[in-house]
Amino acid sequence: MTTLLVKNADLLITMNPGRDQIAGGGLFVRDNAIEQVGATSDLPATADTVIDARGMVVLPGLVNTHHHLYQTLTRCLAQDDGLFGWLTTLYPIWARMNAEAVYVSAKVGLAELLLSGCTTSSDHLYLYPNGSRIDDEIRAAQELGIRFHATRGSMSLGESQGGLPPDSVVESEADILKDSQRAIEIFHQPQRHSMVRVALAPCSPFSVTPDLMRESAAMARSYGVRLHTHLAETLDEEQFCLETFGQRPVDYVESLG
Repeated sequence: MTTLLVKNADLLITMNPGRDQIAGGGLFVRDNAIEQVGATSDLPATADTVIDARGMVVLPGLVNTHHHLYQTLTRCLAQDDGLFGWLTTLYPIWARMNAEAVYVSAKVGLAELLLSGCTTSSDHLYLYPNGSRIDDEIRAAQELGIRFHATRGSMSLGESQGGLPPDSVVESEADILKDSQRAIEIFHQPQRHSMVRVALAPCSPFSVTPDLMRESAAMARSYGVRLHTHLAETLDEEQFCLETFGQRPVDYVESLG
């Protein structure tokens, strides 16, 4: 077991129902779980790691519920464009990324989140060029110590089949489902206070087939993991869904069951 003591904070913001604020407060952590919050004098005197928070404010960590960490390295490109124009500009660039680029991009993005007060982050990684895997992002998160909900995203509907992304960045549905199962079985930690969890995340109505939406949802239910996607982001997507499925985005996914 490992322990952490944060003590002597100028102010500790609890965000409990009473919104209590504790001057000279601190907290005691054991194995990634906060055991005690209160005045420093009421906490254990020491721990494996001790942080003297004089001159600091301690508050609950922020939670980031959606991100694309692999895009950190390309965020300066195609600015001020609409969604579909932005994507079609960047898809060919992302197609040249590899495992190292995904790892470095994730590590930079997660480090920035930590520096801004975020302690738990989700990420939606939906393309896997040149041997990259969701493992690359999970490794970056574990090295930094952030709590991480990795979503195994997917794209199967390439341009040749009526989708938006070029065929170079889509996968076969059999490969997607096989690797989704692998990621859950290797990395998902369902217990309370776990540091890594895995969810499934078919990317969007314009980049996966109805069958993959259904199969991903079925697998998520069978493993008891969360399901995530993009939906009704822009008018471009609404028009795509009307032309392709004869329904608006929310009606379309509701029809999938």
